[in-house]
Amino acid sequence: MRQLGDVIPRPVSVRSDPAADFAVPADVSVSAAPAAAAIADELADLLRRATGYAVPRDPGGSIRLELDDDAGATSPESYRLDIAADGVTLRAPAVEGLFAGVQTLRQLLPVKGEVVLPGGRVEDEPRFAYRGTMLDLARHFFAPADIRSFIDTIAQFKINHLHLHLTDDQGWRLEIDGWPRLTEVSGGAGTGIDGAGPGFLTAQDYTDLVAYAATRFVTIVPEIDLPGHVNAAQVAYPELTCDGEPVQPRTDAEVGYSSLCVDREETYAFVEDVIRVVAALTPGPYLHIGGDEALSTTAEDYRTFMTRVLPLPGKYDKRAIGWHEMAAVDLPEGAVPQYWRIEPTDDGVARAAAAGHQVIMSPADRSYLDMKYDDSSPLGLDWAGLVSVERSYDWDPADRLPGVGEESLLGVEAPLWSETLRSRADIEFMVFPRLLAIAEIGWTPQAARDWSSFRERLAEFGPRFEALGVTFHRSAEIDWR
Repeated sequence: MRQLGDVIPRPVSVRSDPAADFAVPADVSVSAAPAAAAIADELADLLRRATGYAVPRDPGGSIRLELDDDAGATSPESYRLDIAADGVTLRAPAVEGLFAGVQTLRQLLPVKGEVVLPGGRVEDEPRFAYRGTMLDLARHFFAPADIRSFIDTIAQFKINHLHLHLTDDQGWRLEIDGWPRLTEVSGGAGTGIDGAGPGFLTAQDYTDLVAYAATRFVTIVPEIDLPGHVNAAQVAYPELTCDGEPVQPRTDAEVGYSSLCVDREETYAFVEDVIRVVAALTPGPYLHIGGDEALSTTAEDYRTFMTRVLPLPGKYDKRAIGWHEMAAVDLPEGAVPQYWRIEPTDDGVARAAAAGHQVIMSPADRSYLDMKYDDSSPLGLDWAGLVSVERSYDWDPADRLPGVGEESLLGVEAPLWSETLRSRADIEFMVFPRLLAIAEIGWTPQAARDWSSFRERLAEFGPRFEALGVTFHRSAEIDWR
């Protein structure tokens, strides 16, 4: 039987009581307030699959999901889980907390065998509000079914944001009303790295994905990368180049060669149109405007462009996120730099933090899931070094960048760039199990984390990944069960 604390992320507080183990009976049922009906249905379905029992919804259920507006709760995702010999009570101040608690319960269910839940109490809440991962659709497109599968898996580990990198030099992956050639030309055949990643999301596809993610309490963060990484847009609309001349499609992995023309009004009409459409399609609070690796844009032009464009997400009721290069300019209220460098540098992020801006930490040498695990990895890159599971785990985002401490962090994100990926199995191999390390960093207090405990808990997930059909990397660092 699993122990009460044998879950990922590690809970804030666990008090085990072996005398209170709950052997799930054949007449088990689930009760919940109307607002939590969908979460109760998910839990009942998990129990059916684990036990083979009917597990109806019943107001007097032995497993109870309760909304309790506790004024002392610091996060809507906080929860308290009590397991006793006669039943289970999960309490939270909001449905987000009930969902998080159900994911903990899910991990306590055995893959097979008698279903006995370990007795005791878990009191839990997240370290950071933002715990994310990123999927690059621009360099290789992945179909909505693959993205939904990915959402299902990441939500089990309390990852609550999915950043979709939708545009780059090699492809444009979201339909934009009024600009049809973006996807007709730059989302079609021959796009992506080596021309092997065609496809795009229609507006309806995207809307459906956003709605689906919301059922898993995952917020979609769309990225339109500007002012560099725009070759695909310029292939579709040559008038977006400075000389109005056509440019050739690119299917290589080079960066830094493309740029919008910052002194033309046509540029800003295009940019605002795109931001307006994407904002309207996205109910979540964030819109990512890229801003990285604009190596063909002079520093002065970059400042001119960013100063004019960064306020646009706010105009459409979104908070701007951008890669940390954008902190070279004065940021509008609420803007969030996302730090990705390997070595700490003086690039304005600490200045932005001092001015009250929150920061997302994504250092490439710790959190980039497209880096190879080791020299034998069949997929991935190595420009940021080899990123083993332990290396993904053994760092503190509050100690990464001078001047950017715990109080300045919105959270952490683990990006997955897709230059070497071609399938859902490739995604899973690169993400799992390293994303579980980032999930624990984002949820569990730093003082409660240690590699030896994480390594032991992670070992239990081999059979679980297999049962889910997840193609994970069997790292030699872990003694898989």
